[in-house]
Amino acid sequence: METDVAIAAGAGLGGDFSLWSLFLSAGLVVKAVMGILAVASVWSWAIIIDKSMLFGRLKAKSRRFEDQFWSGRPLDELHRKIADKLDHPMARVFAAGMGEWGRAKDAGRTDALVAGAKQRIEKVMNVAVARELEAAERNLGTLATIGSAAPFVGLFGTVWGIMTSFQAIAATKDTNLAVVAPGIAEALFATALGLLAAIPAVVGYNRYSAALNSFAVRLQGFADEFAAILSRQLDERAR
Repeated sequence: METDVAIAAGAGLGGDFSLWSLFLSAGLVVKAVMGILAVASVWSWAIIIDKSMLFGRLKAKSRRFEDQFWSGRPLDELHRKIADKLDHPMARVFAAGMGEWGRAKDAGRTDALVAGAKQRIEKVMNVAVARELEAAERNLGTLATIGSAAPFVGLFGTVWGIMTSFQAIAATKDTNLAVVAPGIAEALFATALGLLAAIPAVVGYNRYSAALNSFAVRLQGFADEFAAILSRQLDERAR
């Protein structure tokens, strides 16, 4: 069946080597491979665009929040101001720390209670940081998978297409370039699609993994500094 398709493709393609013609004239297996790679390419670009917008928002909102945080205004006042619009990770980590600090500050003033409150505040904020980073990391693994698998999927389509071309040569007993070229072009088109899907995915994964690591350092640094501030306030209340 694939051989018949290849023979018909070789006859029908003629000199038309446009991408659409190469796709239409390919066998069913190669068409399936091309379809998978096309979907993977669109999917990876959707993730890349989404991550570009996400990290742009995170950077801008975190900068504004840090300006407010270090402005010297009371923490309780800042907490009340942002309580209804926790729309970025740094604000949610801040709210988690403030919530635990509010429960701890009036619980008692012994050294043991203060030490326990400090540990709870740090743990709550570390959990909040981990949760926010996990959300920001979502779909990066998909980019890694597409970047590593797409070339091999394209190579499979190429190998299958070349094998079908050789079957067509054997069936027609004709090694004329006009018979061989269409099948080889279809096969190589699958490889090109694999690279077209893989290269942006790899570049996007590397770029946004670096952006995630940078944001993780920034968010964890804020959490550590904020925990130290709350710890000092608890020590002052315990005196």
